[in-house]
Amino acid sequence: MSDVDVNLVLRSTRVITLEGTRAAAVAVAVGKITAVWPYDAEVPAGARLEDFGDDVVLPGLVDTHVHVNDPGRTEWEGFWTATRAAAAGGITTLLDMPLNSLPPTTTVGNLRIKQEVAQPKAHVDTGFWGGAIPSNVKDLRPLYDAGVFGFKCFLSPSGVEEFPELDQEQLARSMAEIAGFGGLLIVHAEDSHHLAAAPQEPGPKYADFLASRPRDAENTAIEGLIAHARRLGARVHVLHLSSSDALPLIAAAKREGVRITVESCPHFLTLTAEEVPDGATEFKCCPPIREAENQDALWEGLADGTIDCIVSDHSPCTTDLKTPDFASAWGGISSLQLGLPAIWTEARKRGHTLEDIVRWMSAAPARLAGLDQKGAIEAGRDADFAVLAPDETFTVDPAGLHHRNQVTAYAGKTLHGVVRSTWLRGERIVENGTPAEPTGRLLERNN
Repeated sequence: MSDVDVNLVLRSTRVITLEGTRAAAVAVAVGKITAVWPYDAEVPAGARLEDFGDDVVLPGLVDTHVHVNDPGRTEWEGFWTATRAAAAGGITTLLDMPLNSLPPTTTVGNLRIKQEVAQPKAHVDTGFWGGAIPSNVKDLRPLYDAGVFGFKCFLSPSGVEEFPELDQEQLARSMAEIAGFGGLLIVHAEDSHHLAAAPQEPGPKYADFLASRPRDAENTAIEGLIAHARRLGARVHVLHLSSSDALPLIAAAKREGVRITVESCPHFLTLTAEEVPDGATEFKCCPPIREAENQDALWEGLADGTIDCIVSDHSPCTTDLKTPDFASAWGGISSLQLGLPAIWTEARKRGHTLEDIVRWMSAAPARLAGLDQKGAIEAGRDADFAVLAPDETFTVDPAGLHHRNQVTAYAGKTLHGVVRSTWLRGERIVENGTPAEPTGRLLERNN
C-alpha cells in the first residue's frame, strides 16, 4: 500500500511500538497498519488525523481466557455484553472458553452453533478454544481443522457436568493426539486427589475456602503436566496460575526445553486473601486468590519471564449464584472491562511500565494463540489500538460495567488508567466508555 491509500493517521506523543515508546504517527489503510511515521510526518491528502496528545496509544489487548457462556447460559453473560465490556476495557480480540455454554465446544457441530450465535453480536474479534473431555478424543483433530485455537481440559471437576475432567491416563491420551497434529493443550491444573483430601468446611469464612484449594493441588498437577509434555514433546499451557510455589518447576522445565507457557490473572496479581471479607464470594475463584507474599512471587515470575502473559479468566454468573457460602457459591471473577487498569494500578507501584503491560496483555497472548496479525503496533498488523490516559483515575462503579451481571470484586476500588477509546481495524469501536455497533469478526486458527 502507498501513502495514497492511507485513510487514517493516529498521532500521539506516546505510542508503544516494538522499538519502545516514542512520539509517532501511525498510518492506517483498509484496516491495517501501513507504517509508523515520525510524529510530525505530513498527513496524506484525504486522510483523517486523530491526535491524542499525551494519551498513550497501545496495541489492542488480546484476552485468550474468557467464559462467554453463550448459548445456553446467557443469563450469566453473552457475546453482546462480554464483547462490549472487552472493547470498553481496551481489548480488541478475545478467545472464548469451551465450557459453561450449552453445548460446550467439544465437537465441530457445537463449534458451528457457537459461531452462528456469536457472529452478529461480536464487538471485538472473537475466536474459540475447543474442549478436551474423556469422550471426544476422536473429535479433536476435526475441531482443530475447523479452526479452534487449541484445547482446554480440566484435571479436577469443572463445576459443570457436561465438561468432565481428565484423569492422568485420559490426559496422556488427549495430549498425545493433540501433539500429533501440532496443537496446543491449555490446562486447568489442580490435582483432584489433593482437592479431595483437603479440608472441606462450608460457610462464609474465606480462610476455610482457601484451605480447601491448597497450593499442593496446583503444584502436583503442574508437575505431572510437565512430565507428560516432556515425554510426548507436546505443547502445553498452564491456565490461571495462582500458586507461586510452582514457579521453580516451570522455570526449570522451560530451561530444559519443555514446551510450556503460563498465564496468570488480574485477580491473583492485584487482590490478596488478607483483604477478602468473609461472605464476599465475588472474590471466589478456583484456584483461589492467595496471600500477599504469594502475589509478590507471582510478580517476580512475570518480571523474569517464567509467567508469560496476563489474561482475565472472566467467569461471570448471576447475582443469586454468589451466595455468602464459599463452598456453594459459583467460582469466577468478572473483570473483562477492568483488567487493564487493575494491572496498571499495581504494576506502576512495582516499577513496571506500560511497555511491560503490552508485552503481558497483548503481545504474549497473541503469540500464544498464533494471532500474528495482533499484538503489536507494526506495519502489516491489524490496526487495533487502545488509547489510555494512564495517570487518570476512576472509582469502580459496578453499574457502569457492560458485563451482563454487575458483580465484581473491584467494586469501590480506585484504579489508574482510563481507556479513552478502542479501535478495531482502524474503526473506533468505543469512545469514552460507549461502544459502537458490533463490527467484530470471527477468527479461526487457519485464516
